Amino acid sequence: MTLSPSPSDLTGLRPFYVMEITARSKVLEAAGQSVMHMESGEPGAPPAPAVRAAVAASLDLPQHYTPSTGTIPLRQGLIGYYRDQHRVTVPMESLMVTMGSSAAFILAFLGAFKPGAKIAVTRPGYPAYLNTLDGIGFKAVEIPITAESGWRLTAEDVERAYSAEPFDGLLFASPANPTGAAVTGDTLRAIVEVCARLGVRFISDEIYHGLDYRAPSVSALEFTDRAIIINSFSKYYCMTGWRVGWMVLPEDVRTRIGMLQQNMFISAPTLSQTAALVALSERAYSEEQKAIYRQNRHTVADALAQFGLASANEGDGAFYAYVDFSRFTNDSLGFCIELLEQAGVAATPGIDFDRHNGNRFVRFSYAGTPATIAEAMNRLGDFLKRR
Repeated sequence: MTLSPSPSDLTGLRPFYVMEITARSKVLEAAGQSVMHMESGEPGAPPAPAVRAAVAASLDLPQHYTPSTGTIPLRQGLIGYYRDQHRVTVPMESLMVTMGSSAAFILAFLGAFKPGAKIAVTRPGYPAYLNTLDGIGFKAVEIPITAESGWRLTAEDVERAYSAEPFDGLLFASPANPTGAAVTGDTLRAIVEVCARLGVRFISDEIYHGLDYRAPSVSALEFTDRAIIINSFSKYYCMTGWRVGWMVLPEDVRTRIGMLQQNMFISAPTLSQTAALVALSERAYSEEQKAIYRQNRHTVADALAQFGLASANEGDGAFYAYVDFSRFTNDSLGFCIELLEQAGVAATPGIDFDRHNGNRFVRFSYAGTPATIAEAMNRLGDFLKRR
């Protein structure tokens, strides 16, 4: 199995290696090989039963375009979400339903910044940030964070990076992919405030909200109405393939982003919006899934510790373990290919998230079933013994 371009290329568009690992795993499964999937950040459970029932009841109805900003009932539901979860009031006109968070990132970049603007992101970080910025003509400024700091960004990190290379925007996720790191409310407030002082537009990626294990999720909306908020039904609500997310927009960018939405995407899928509205009321089901992730989180951390991977720890949120495998390999891509083909365990190479130091790291997603996670850890242990 060969993936290209070379991991040594640190600029330009790169493959989304997790998707290529998944594609290879499907080929192996079609040939009869058993694969334990820990590569994708994808819940193992379907949406809540009430969500599926609502969709089934809607199948015979016309699925016309909705308003480009989303259906009124769904946006009203999102107003209730922010009232109940974050004690903030969100105006209807600030909400826009999108085709997942992926479309929201494109809309945010194109709608809130001038062509060629510099947007800061953390390293390691979600690979689509860099590839999307590059693909639409923007420049990424990476802010390195370390395991020693718990992979958590601070306001001081932001100010230091800005002094070295000024940027126009900061895109930040808490909890984060791939590390699962989450910052406290005080830290998030400080980051928001330093961005305001520097004149940096803050974009808060909150798609893992609800999946915090140590404290309730904190939204940037609790501190400012000037940030662009991006969220999704994919993770907490188990709706990855439904491709439905949302944005909360400051007043100064609503018109431009609204026009871009109308022309680039028209609207989010109608049936997905039907599902999303019901999902907002099914948090008890989502909490049941979260309890499974919490169990899996312990299983993975305990197994990795037994394998001598002392750097492994239980992240603050999301459903990922980002692990230093340097005692076994300095080529995370090659390692993941061997792990898949020889042990039937699909994992993601760290170079997806860090083009400089990711060769030492591997990310495991524990969003699957407990049985799958336990078997994957058994296979990983056997694989490491053979090495």
